[in-house]
Amino acid sequence: MGFEAGSSGLTTVARAEKVAPVSIAFRTKDSPMIKRLIPGKRLSQATIHGNTVYLAGQVPNDYTGNVEAQTTEVLAKIDALLKDAGTDKTKMLSVTVWLPSMGDFAKFNTVWDAWVPADATPARACVEARLADPSIKVEIAVIAAIG
Repeated sequence: MGFEAGSSGLTTVARAEKVAPVSIAFRTKDSPMIKRLIPGKRLSQATIHGNTVYLAGQVPNDYTGNVEAQTTEVLAKIDALLKDAGTDKTKMLSVTVWLPSMGDFAKFNTVWDAWVPADATPARACVEARLADPSIKVEIAVIAAIG
């Protein structure tokens, strides 16, 4: 079974470290194309398979803001990744939100409600969890349709 690799000129999502725009695509003889956006050592920021894009959990670059500021930044990163994948927030299928404190749930929802299209709300779960850094107040993962 052989692999074909390719790349395209994608825009990068604002990140703390400098990353060149990168996309890697693989196709096996018997499977559809798998395309990885902004691949890294441990994860890709997004993976496209067929007509679906799976975004890795997105956290803010600036950990100093409150939950509203961090949520606003994370949602902007999601918009950029969805655009790079050829879709947008109106095509979201499922969203998982992690908050280190459910005490921030209402504040998170204020920002979320202003961002998400009222006629295109995805299935969503919100979970209280300890995140990778105690200063991170929100992490969001998205699955969206393309096309």
